[in-house]
Amino acid sequence: MNSDFEPPPKGLSVLASVGGVVTAVIAIAQFNSWSKHLYQTAKLPESERVMVASANTIDIAALDAKSVVFPGQPTSVSQVTTPYIAPQVGITAEEMAIARQAWLYFQRNWNAQTGLVNSADGFASVTMWDQAAAIAALVSARELNIVSATEFETKMRRMLATLAAMPLYKKELPNKVYNAKTLLPVNYGQLDKREEIGWSALDLGRMAMWLKIVGARYPALRSLTEKVWQSWRVDRLTKNGQMYGTSIVNGKEQYNQEGRLGYENYAAFGLKLWGLDVKRALDYQSHTAFVNLYGQGVPYDRRDYKTSGANNYVLSEPFILDGIETGFQALPKAYADRVLAAQEARYRATKQLTAVTEDNLDRPPYFVYSSLFVNGQPWATITDTRQQHNNLRFVSAKAAIGWHMLYNTTYTRQLYNFVQANLKSNGGWYNGFYESLRQPNRALTANNNGVILESLLYKQVGKPLIVWAGISLEERGLRSEGRRVPITRH
Repeated sequence: MNSDFEPPPKGLSVLASVGGVVTAVIAIAQFNSWSKHLYQTAKLPESERVMVASANTIDIAALDAKSVVFPGQPTSVSQVTTPYIAPQVGITAEEMAIARQAWLYFQRNWNAQTGLVNSADGFASVTMWDQAAAIAALVSARELNIVSATEFETKMRRMLATLAAMPLYKKELPNKVYNAKTLLPVNYGQLDKREEIGWSALDLGRMAMWLKIVGARYPALRSLTEKVWQSWRVDRLTKNGQMYGTSIVNGKEQYNQEGRLGYENYAAFGLKLWGLDVKRALDYQSHTAFVNLYGQGVPYDRRDYKTSGANNYVLSEPFILDGIETGFQALPKAYADRVLAAQEARYRATKQLTAVTEDNLDRPPYFVYSSLFVNGQPWATITDTRQQHNNLRFVSAKAAIGWHMLYNTTYTRQLYNFVQANLKSNGGWYNGFYESLRQPNRALTANNNGVILESLLYKQVGKPLIVWAGISLEERGLRSEGRRVPITRH
């Protein structure tokens, strides 16, 4: 979930470095933006055509600013223990086509020599967060019969062997970024210069989740997943029940607590599956406050940039991943309910479809966190250095499909239909559709397409993926420390 893609150095050809999804696409898109808008709008169902036309005549920024009320409505005890409802088992032919479309990304971005997958299309840079997305995609492709058992095992073994043998930051843990072809530890966007820049506990929490899923679901691969974990100094990931990562600032290493409400809890759950002490990181109450956005009480972390030096983004992805992978064991389902409800309420007020989260862009600044609430600001789209880019807010493909697979409401169906009508490409699903520019965000990424694939696997198997994989929560002590969320069927 880090800003895992930066533009290459100016001396390099952007077109050659990132597969043409930046400079050339931007120029073409700007030249043809209005004609493309008309063409895309003509393809939409009537409800979405109304959405586009109406949104153009409404001052959305003014409504967003007025949508905030403090304090927000907190969740009740009964809401926090709301039963998790498992989806109906099986996906439709239409959903299968979406999965096959997403798999195109991984076909064209697989690096055979290492088994790693490019984080962004055509650019051989990879983070552990995005490689976990690639593992999720490969598992999903196998279980959806997009790839054969033989192809799955060959590719998974290659991936795991690389993860167990790659050079580590200070021989401790995976560097934040690697050259996906050579395994050289690098800085963002600089593929040919070895540079160790620290590790991310959040990224490794997601990797931990998927290593555990693979080992549990496929016993023949368990020794390999365990070898990966054992080759890392995982004790460095936690301290006093919290998660810690490292960064290099002015040539010196900083060892800092990582995570805010949402990603912190999700990643901590992954580390807990391997027995690490993350009790404080799993605590979803101590730092939580609520703000009303369009009448919905949205949870946020009090530890914002002003008070802690870290941004407290509230966005869709950690809640979607928690639902799909754990069945809302890391965070209360009521929190996810509120995050989705606020986005739907924004749509009702503005006629602008809303499904926001962080992701790569096809233009500067190349990566943003599109949030419901961050650092006291509602509906802000910012970089990790707090530069604001609300003009680049977009409807996220992975958020739209993920929310629909989890909730299957009239609103999520509108999001799902919008993605299908507007975001298909020759190399997978584009990341999103810009609200203001009225054109696709043509970035193609492993995480976007990986989340889409695992969302469809969740629907296919009809249960949270750790449950489907056969991971026993009782053995790990997770039920006793967290909330026992009943599981029911539709």
